[in-house]
Amino acid sequence: MSWLLRMVLVVAVALIPGAFVLLLAYVATRTMRARWQQARLQAPQGTRVSFREVVATVELKELVRQARAAL
Repeated sequence: MSWLLRMVLVVAVALIPGAFVLLLAYVATRTMRARWQQARLQAPQGTRVSFREVVATVELKELVRQARAAL
């Protein structure tokens, strides 16, 4: 992510009411998508991956780490 985009995100989170919630939603969505792809690759051939299994693997620490990386 370029430094300009990071600065825009920082300003948006600081100034716009509700932007923090949008940032958390973005981070959670990005993390869930990455976890979903990882689970699909690790699953045996022909096995379906449920949303519940993917959500069970996500930790709050990882979401915080992703939020820091986004800014």
